[in-house]
Amino acid sequence: MFKQYIVTEQEKIRREKLEELKKLGIDPYPAELYPVTNYSTDLITKYEDKKQVVIAGRIMSRRIQGNASFAEILDSKGRIQVYFNRDEICEGDDKTKYNVVYKRLLDIGDIIGINGELFKTKVGEITVLVKDFKILNKSLRPLPLPKVDSQGNEYDSFSDLEQRYRQRYVDLIVNQTVKETFVKRTKIINSIRNFLNNKDYLEVETPILQSIPGGATARPFITHHNALDIPLYLRISDELFLKKLIVGGFEAVYEFSRDFRNEGMDRNHNPEFTILELYVAYKDYFWMMELTESLIEKVCLEIHGKTKLEFDSKKIDFKAPYERISITEAIIKYTGYDISGKNESELRSICKDLNIDIDDSMGEGKLIDAIFGNKCEKNFINPTFITDYPKSMSPLTKEHRSNPNLTERFELIVNGMEIANAYSELNDPIDQLKRFEDQLELSKKGDDEAMFIDMDFIKSLEYGMPPTSGIGIGIDRLVMLMTDKTSIQEVLFFPQMKPIKKEPDISEDAKVIFNRLKNIEQILLADFKSEFDLSNKKWDKVLKELRGNDLIDIFKSDDGSLFIKPV
Repeated sequence: MFKQYIVTEQEKIRREKLEELKKLGIDPYPAELYPVTNYSTDLITKYEDKKQVVIAGRIMSRRIQGNASFAEILDSKGRIQVYFNRDEICEGDDKTKYNVVYKRLLDIGDIIGINGELFKTKVGEITVLVKDFKILNKSLRPLPLPKVDSQGNEYDSFSDLEQRYRQRYVDLIVNQTVKETFVKRTKIINSIRNFLNNKDYLEVETPILQSIPGGATARPFITHHNALDIPLYLRISDELFLKKLIVGGFEAVYEFSRDFRNEGMDRNHNPEFTILELYVAYKDYFWMMELTESLIEKVCLEIHGKTKLEFDSKKIDFKAPYERISITEAIIKYTGYDISGKNESELRSICKDLNIDIDDSMGEGKLIDAIFGNKCEKNFINPTFITDYPKSMSPLTKEHRSNPNLTERFELIVNGMEIANAYSELNDPIDQLKRFEDQLELSKKGDDEAMFIDMDFIKSLEYGMPPTSGIGIGIDRLVMLMTDKTSIQEVLFFPQMKPIKKEPDISEDAKVIFNRLKNIEQILLADFKSEFDLSNKKWDKVLKELRGNDLIDIFKSDDGSLFIKPV
C-alpha cells in the first residue's frame, strides 16, 4: 500500500467536484480523440470573422459575469480569449451545463475542448464564441499562477529554481518563455543535422552500454548485466566506436549521443548530457576549425538572423573566422609562466605559486589543465580556438607535425566555457597503445578519470584508419549560448537534482530556529539567540536537538567568538 498523502483544502474541493461530474454522467477523463482543427496563434494571425473553429486547451483565467463569462485558453501554440454565454451553450430549458458544470465544477487548470465561432469584442480582441464545450481533463491540483495587484506588480510567481526544475511540467505551463527555450533547442539540433546531412555525412548510433568506458577522461557510471554476469558502463563518449566506423570504410559519420559522467553538478555540468561527435576521414584539425566556425555561425543566423548576441550581459559575435591561440601562449599571456617542456615537478611548483589546488594523483596533463582552467579560460569571451595542447593532455590525439611535445588539438572556448574539443585523430596503433599505457600509470596513482586500455580499438587501428579529424560539440552548452541561459539546468527538460531531504523529526521550536538559520551563511551565536524569546535552558535543549540531527554546526572563530551555521 502507498502511504496516504495529505491533500490541501483546494485539492479536496477539486476532488469533490470530480465526483459531482461523475454523478452527472460526465467522464472527466474521456478516452476518445477530440478533433482539434485550429490553434490559438493561427486564429489570431489569420483572423476570419465567424470562422467555425474547434480548439482545445487549459483554462488559465476566468471572469464570470452571471450568464456570461470570458476565459483564456492555453493550447500548444499560445493563448486565446473565449466567451461563454449561457444561452449559446444551453439552448433549451436545461441550463445545467453552464450554471453547474462550467460555473461551479470547472476550475483554472482544467483542460477542455471548444466548438465555436470567431469574432472580435467591442475593444477589438479576437475571441472564440463558445457554442459547445467538453471536459477533457479535470485537474486535481491548482496551478501556482502569479497574482497581479492594481498597480501591475506581480507576486507569488512560480520562480523558485528548485521547484521549477523538479516540476518542469508546471514550469512549462505557467512560465511560457521556458517553452520557447526548448523549441529553440530542437531548432538548433535540426540546424546542425541539416548542415551535416547536406554534406552527405551519415548519422549513426553506437552503444550506450559499453564493456570499456573509452573515448574520454572521466569517471563512469557502472551497472551490471545479469544474464552475462559482467559489469558494464554507461558511455562517457562514443568516440572509439565512431572511429571504428571510419576504419570500416565510412568517410564521415556523426552521432547526437547521450553521454554520462559520474562527476559533480554545477551551472555548466550535468551528469547526463548531449554531445555531437563527428569524424571525417582525410581531414585535419585546421580543416575542422573552419568547419566548426561555419557551422556555429550558420546555427546562430538560422536561430536569430544575426551573429551578434548578448549572453550574461556580454556581447558575443559568432561570425567566422574565430581567433586562434595556443594553450602555451594563453598561459603565458594570463600567468606569465611558460609551461613549454616543464616536467611534473616544475608544473606543481607553478600551480603552488599561482595558488591552484592540486593533488598527488594529477599528472602533467591535469596540472596544465588546472592552470588554464583557473587562470586563463574565463578571459575568452568571443569564440576562440585554443590550440596545440601538450601530449600529456591528449591521449587520443595525433602528435603535432612540427613539435613532438604537442598534439594537433583544439578546444573552442566561448564566455569561458568549453564548447567543443577536436583533434587530428591519432591513427598510429603503436603510439596509441603507448598513450593508453601512460593513462594506466595515472590510474595507478589514483586518477579515477584516467582512460582504460581498449585493446579492441587498438586492433581496429592495426587494420588501418585513414588520416581523420574528429570533434565533440557540447549541445547543452551551445543551447545555453544561443538562448542566453547561464545555467545548464535551464536548457534541460529534467536536470538531475539532489534528493529531497526528509523533513527532520524535530520540535516546533527547533523547526522555527532552523528555518530562520538555513537562509543564513553563518551568524554570531549570541546575536542569533537574541532573535528568539527562549530561556537559556530551552535554548540549550533546542541547540542540542539540532546538532543531534546534524542540522547545525557551532564553531569558534580565530578571536574566540562563537558562530552558528546550517550544515
